Amino acid sequence: KTSNTNAMKVKLSLSARQLPNVAGLGKGKSDPFAVVTKLAEGASRPEVLGKTEVIKNTLKPDWTKVFVFDYQLGHPVHIAISIYDEVRKGSNKLMGSAKFELGAILGAKGNIKAKKMKGGGTVFAHIEKYEGVGTLRLAMQGVKLKNTDGMFNKSDPFFEIKRKFHGPGGDVWDVVYRSPHIKDNLNPTWPDATVDVATLCGGDLDQHVQVSVFDHEKSGNHVLMGEIETSVKELIAAKSSGPFTLRRRGKDKGQLRVNRADLIGMEDLNSQVAGMSLSGGSVAPLPMPVPVPASGSTAAYVPSAPPSASGAYVPGAPPAPAAPLATSSSPTFVDYISGGCQLNLCVAIDFTGSNGDPRKPGTLHYIHRDGGLNDYEKAIQAIGRILAKYDYDQKFPVLGFGAKYGGVVRHCFQCGSSGEVDGVDGIIEAYRGVFRTGLIMSGPTVFTEVMRTAAAHSVSSQQAAKQKGLQAYSVLLILTDGAVSDVDATARCLQEISDSPMSVVIVGVGAADFGAMQFLDDCAGNGTPDIAQFVEFNRHRHDRLSLTAATLDEIPEQLVGYFTRKGIRPGRALHLDEDEVVVGPEEEEIDLSLAFGDDGEINVASGGRYNASMKF
Repeated sequence: KTSNTNAMKVKLSLSARQLPNVAGLGKGKSDPFAVVTKLAEGASRPEVLGKTEVIKNTLKPDWTKVFVFDYQLGHPVHIAISIYDEVRKGSNKLMGSAKFELGAILGAKGNIKAKKMKGGGTVFAHIEKYEGVGTLRLAMQGVKLKNTDGMFNKSDPFFEIKRKFHGPGGDVWDVVYRSPHIKDNLNPTWPDATVDVATLCGGDLDQHVQVSVFDHEKSGNHVLMGEIETSVKELIAAKSSGPFTLRRRGKDKGQLRVNRADLIGMEDLNSQVAGMSLSGGSVAPLPMPVPVPASGSTAAYVPSAPPSASGAYVPGAPPAPAAPLATSSSPTFVDYISGGCQLNLCVAIDFTGSNGDPRKPGTLHYIHRDGGLNDYEKAIQAIGRILAKYDYDQKFPVLGFGAKYGGVVRHCFQCGSSGEVDGVDGIIEAYRGVFRTGLIMSGPTVFTEVMRTAAAHSVSSQQAAKQKGLQAYSVLLILTDGAVSDVDATARCLQEISDSPMSVVIVGVGAADFGAMQFLDDCAGNGTPDIAQFVEFNRHRHDRLSLTAATLDEIPEQLVGYFTRKGIRPGRALHLDEDEVVVGPEEEEIDLSLAFGDDGEINVASGGRYNASMKF
């Protein structure tokens, strides 16, 4: 059921701090620019995606150039950021480099990650949703600007256009465009600017933007001459409404005249705003989330504890559906993740007797003494490492089913010494530890108890997240070596839990005939959401990326479907201040060499491969 239709556009923006100065003695500060290279995996080749603009005389650049990617949950994209000092007459000097994975950036708090670079400096990578809604073409000039360069000199003005972000400490401004500077001119006419509307204001023409005019200084310590706060709609209207007054510290500092402001690719909106008065714009607040009905708690059987008389909790009837979300702009998976939605992974593992004696090589649960992974472990690592990127606390429940404890077949029991384990390595450790608990592998193959337990856990997780102003969505990964014993009961259970904030991914391990599992495709319909996906491991056993693509492709659509059915909008995207971003440790030097042509073209000269094999 997988396809490429679930690809979403995201944009990458870059900045750096405390870069090493490699300009040389007496040559001032470096002039940094960044090159983005998509690293090769499998049969693909490394590809230089482009470079940012050069920023003169600074060791803390904020580049305005953004890079647009197609993003899919099960398709990791690894990139290298290489920062160079531009040398006009000679070879550019490498200042540092770092590797990132797009999903890891998107899943991080604030959708931003930072890494130290070998040799010094830190690079910041920020991911946002990209909506190609058009571009703003802007022509502006300054009129009678106040000189800030002393009695015998004139200022060298340039302007910056900034967008507004909501951060933990309040609203902050981020540069999206920077003009060239005009030397010795207090009435400068700058070259036309072309600004991506999605980057500037997310397509909201009433969103506040800031235009700041600076006096350019060779040292990089530019002096603010004046600024205005406006909107795209007001900039367009200013063509006929007259110039803006630049202000600094409450005083007039000259005027900013808009000679041209057109929306390219949004021509119908040009006519809508033509002739409007400069009245300013306001941003409508997002509606509050619709509450999710509470569900009872669950308790899986714990092998080391006295058996429970009632077994695992079974949720009651699904909550009544809320009114669908009414919106002219449909939210996406990226919107929800950017708004703080966490993906919670729960793993359920088949310990029925058909897996074979785990002490014998060649059986499905055999633990390799040389450190190799069996197929259960391969699936856990491949899928778990992708989903774990979207979970801040890295705490995962691990369940088992199909084994006897104390002569009783348990269809839902806890793996590991605690209800949640730490990280994907903790899942593997909990799985291996089960074979030291005195279990007897038995049968039949029953999914219903782990599905109901995970569904109840997903509801309680969403409720807990809601109390903090956040959202949570769960993914239940079931690993099994055979078809379920009762197809009808499993189908009914899927229908019962289909209104939970959860997707169910079932991976068939081994050489059994899984034809009977195709019933999962028929469980949805008649108003019942599709929350389940079945994948045979052997069809993807030689290609890790193929497995993750097949298993995770439908989750973004299922997540969006749940929240929109409940009338729950994405949370407001969070923007972190630099000192709040967790900086990753310094990495080994990247095996990547770039060649700079005289025509400005950049190619990969050598290296550029992601070091992890596509194979398991």
